[in-house]
Amino acid sequence: MTTSAMPQINPEYVHWFRNSAPYINTHRGKTFVIMFGGEAVNHPNFSTLIHDFALLHSLGIKLVLVHGARPQIEKNLKDADIASPLHQDIRVTPRVAMPSILQAVGAIRLQIEAQLSMGLANSPMYGSRIDAVSGNFVTARPYGIRDGVDYQMTGEVRSIDVEAIKNNLLHDHIVILGSMGYSATGEVFNLLAEDVALSAAVALGADKLIFLGEEAGINHDNRLLREMIPNEVDRFLRDRDLNCEINYFLSCASNACRQGVHRTHIISYAKNGALLEELFTRDGSGTLISHDPYEEIRRANIDDVVGLIELLSPLEEQGILVSRSRERLEQEIDHYSVIERDGMILGCAALYPLDADSAEVACVAVHPEYRSGSRGADLLAFLEQQARSHGLHKLFVLTTRTAHWFVEQGFAEVEASALPEDRREKYNNGRNSKVFQKTL
Repeated sequence: MTTSAMPQINPEYVHWFRNSAPYINTHRGKTFVIMFGGEAVNHPNFSTLIHDFALLHSLGIKLVLVHGARPQIEKNLKDADIASPLHQDIRVTPRVAMPSILQAVGAIRLQIEAQLSMGLANSPMYGSRIDAVSGNFVTARPYGIRDGVDYQMTGEVRSIDVEAIKNNLLHDHIVILGSMGYSATGEVFNLLAEDVALSAAVALGADKLIFLGEEAGINHDNRLLREMIPNEVDRFLRDRDLNCEINYFLSCASNACRQGVHRTHIISYAKNGALLEELFTRDGSGTLISHDPYEEIRRANIDDVVGLIELLSPLEEQGILVSRSRERLEQEIDHYSVIERDGMILGCAALYPLDADSAEVACVAVHPEYRSGSRGADLLAFLEQQARSHGLHKLFVLTTRTAHWFVEQGFAEVEASALPEDRREKYNNGRNSKVFQKTL
């Protein structure tokens, strides 16, 4: 008698799903403002983006979607033979152009609402029951005359109706904002969608502001910059053209960060799954701009012990590091420094004072998936700075397998007799560790 084989589960899927759990818990109940232009709406991947928005909504994330409509507006104006030039990448909007603009913006809003309302069986939207709402949530004022140019019906954000938006989010609605604003006198103004998103995120105290653009993020020297802080953004944008979409996103991200939005993401609308990858994996898919470094080196505390055990146990089992009990780690935690990335301990190192002039570097470890960079060297530099601040002039390290790496970091092999007396008496000759020294 034979039995049918059990279906095989993809281990990569299981690994990803388990590792996404902390992010699911972290994001639940948070408010995200997501901005995308009319180019994203025209892209073949937009229907997949809608599915991803629905997924985020189902996970308890409060969504405010802000859409632009530039290519749709340009098409409508061309069809109507209406001139509406751009000055410094901002549209000059004659009153006669407003019907064409309103039609383009309204059509996109209806398209988004329709796609969020889909509930076909055997589709990702089945059973989602999403209520999408839009309205006069944005108050605007005229952009005015600048550099001698009258922008006419082009406007800028004056205020956001925070109470109305939060009330809709509280009732589990997705809020949709277009690139239009309304004045107290009943006029309608054409706005920059990026500015609407920035203003909404700041006013709402959003947890995240997300820009979906054509590019995956910020590239420099053919390398994706995964994290930036506002000061780095300022340096990057110096002498660069802000009329470029990606640079304007970056400028808005920096402004948002300085106005209380802790994290802004710039990712691609064209890459399938980029939004989910950015939100539910540690490395993400685009560029994160945050007020504090996404990855930081800091002194360890008692809450890091579990993370240290997870990091060190495999190395201890391989005999690379001396085994340390939980109790010992707890007692010696003040000697440790760690690299933390979004709540995960990626690396650690310890600095044990030996005498008035020297200290020992120990337990240098970096997570296997993050050893390609300079994290080990960065940890060592952090410890060296600690040693200097305490007036120490010598660092020692005892190692069995990483001698070459420490030589590359400026250490030189010495005899065990070079160790301070107390440490020399505890020298474990059974491991036959080599002793290295570095003069600070």
